[in-house]
Amino acid sequence: GHFESVYPSRSDPSLLKFMCAELTRGYFLEHNEAKYTERRERVYTCMRIPKELERLMTFGMFLCLDAFLYVFTLLPLRMLLALLRFLTIPCCGLGGARLLQPAQVCDLLKGLIMILCFCMMHYVDYSMMYHLIRGQSVIKLYIIYNMLEVADRLFSSFGQDILDALYWTATEPKSRRRAHIGVIPHFFMAVFYVFLHAILIMVQASTLNVAFNSHNKSLLTIMMSNNFVEIKGSVFKKFEKNNLFQMSNSDIKERFTNFVLLLIVCLRNMEQFSWNSDHLWVLFPDVFMVVASEVAVDVVKHAFITKFNDLTADVYSEYRASLAIELLSSRQQNAYTDYSDSVARRMGFIPLPLAVLLIRVVISSVKIQGALASVCLLLFYLGLISLKVLNSVVLLGKSCKYVKQARMEQKLHERTAAATPSKSASRTPKHSHPPPGVERHVISVTKQPAPRAELITTCSPPLNPDPGHPPATPPTGVEAAEATAPPDSPELKQRFPKKDLLEIDRFTICGNRIG
Repeated sequence: GHFESVYPSRSDPSLLKFMCAELTRGYFLEHNEAKYTERRERVYTCMRIPKELERLMTFGMFLCLDAFLYVFTLLPLRMLLALLRFLTIPCCGLGGARLLQPAQVCDLLKGLIMILCFCMMHYVDYSMMYHLIRGQSVIKLYIIYNMLEVADRLFSSFGQDILDALYWTATEPKSRRRAHIGVIPHFFMAVFYVFLHAILIMVQASTLNVAFNSHNKSLLTIMMSNNFVEIKGSVFKKFEKNNLFQMSNSDIKERFTNFVLLLIVCLRNMEQFSWNSDHLWVLFPDVFMVVASEVAVDVVKHAFITKFNDLTADVYSEYRASLAIELLSSRQQNAYTDYSDSVARRMGFIPLPLAVLLIRVVISSVKIQGALASVCLLLFYLGLISLKVLNSVVLLGKSCKYVKQARMEQKLHERTAAATPSKSASRTPKHSHPPPGVERHVISVTKQPAPRAELITTCSPPLNPDPGHPPATPPTGVEAAEATAPPDSPELKQRFPKKDLLEIDRFTICGNRIG
């Protein structure tokens, strides 16, 4: 029957009739319209990926730049204000007032860490490290560079925890039970971490500098080809939307760090050639090759990840709005953390080690002598402050625009409302008693914001209310059965939805990138 439908004339089959049938037969793609429409949409999605990805990358890099400039511009001024308060309050006789606010304590700790680490970095000889690395073979340097990348991700994943532990230990209300080893041990742990991480980044910069100055450029070519190995380790893995968000944050941090490393390499090379502008054009092709390979790898990687996991290009707009909400919520009066720390948790970008190294390289490369040089330094500092303010204002405006475009205003209001009860509760009269049946919340005199989990469970509804989640009651027979059900069961998948993008506190960098 099938043969008759294809070749209805069975009389005298011949090669000529077969060739005529093959040359004249037709088919209609519209019979499978859904399939071909889907394939066309995939092509359009891949074509949109570079634009949407670079918009996310640009916004994220300006977020990192804002946190990085904060260390050089506003942090020293905030330290001076904290020291002024520390010196003037005892002299004014304000014994009942708190000596320093929690934010001021954190600012002083950051400044002390940077000052101590900068003094320690003076004993590290950059030139000796450069010549020590230059004496190694190409293959050994390639292995060293890969090991440094892995170590940098490990340091970043654990470093912010060390700093957060120090900040909380120093500002924790004294009325609570002592459950830590003390502020001084935490402080020395933080200093030791920042110093080691700064040395690690210095070795990375020295290795990249050796690759730039090698005669045959073989080491630089091998190091750039290592970026394409990253495609093999990422493209063929299953990624959900949250996992792709984590990878995007890590790519933003990696690209910004590479730009700072390139800046350090250019400063060191320009110093060696007595700031001859002609040598800058010699470095330009290598710098362009590093940046171009990084951008190409990111575009290809994200294009195929979205293709294989059926994700649209619109997810990057959602990621951008999530970062914008993080920025806006950290600017609120009752924010839980400093903005630079929130960027560190979200992207794994810790500005302190990178800032210490950049200050060390700039001071060793640029000699400041005379009154004119001092005036130029002051103007440069004022320019940095202007750049920081301008960047912050533009980011705030763009963040409001991205949140409105993604229609995520409600999530921003929910995150802001989570901190509101602590402010209203602090205005309650001291001897007022709560009505019967209402739990009284103890507010510390330090005005330290309450933990996020307590505020969500006691003062405000959940960030993502789900009618499938019942209130906290003793488990019934159905709940007990669900507790013993396997994790892959459809009941648990339906009952517990996926974690929202805003609930990803930070990206543990070594999770998806090292493997």
